[in-house]
Amino acid sequence: MDQLKKERLEAKGWKVGTVSEFLELTPEENALIGIKLALSRSLKARRQKVMTQVELAERIHSSQPRVAKAENGDASVSIELLIRAMLATGASLQEIGKVIAEAGYV
Repeated sequence: MDQLKKERLEAKGWKVGTVSEFLELTPEENALIGIKLALSRSLKARRQKVMTQVELAERIHSSQPRVAKAENGDASVSIELLIRAMLATGASLQEIGKVIAEAGYV
């Protein structure tokens, strides 16, 4: 947002800031959310190349709706499930580490 727009909004009583500020997230919480989102996006891209959501669900002993939630960054999905799913698509530990590193939070 450009500075002029920010000033106009603040002059009208709006509070302008980031999502992290609005939710009062700690740096650690913000980093965790970023990492989970990066893993979710990577999982979806990888999975679409090699299998269906149903096939992935069978491999990780889960359900198709759970895989869909994992791919869409649902807050209820654990990092453990995201990593298990990534491994099931053939991702190496190095590839998973790269996704986390490129999330910009490490």
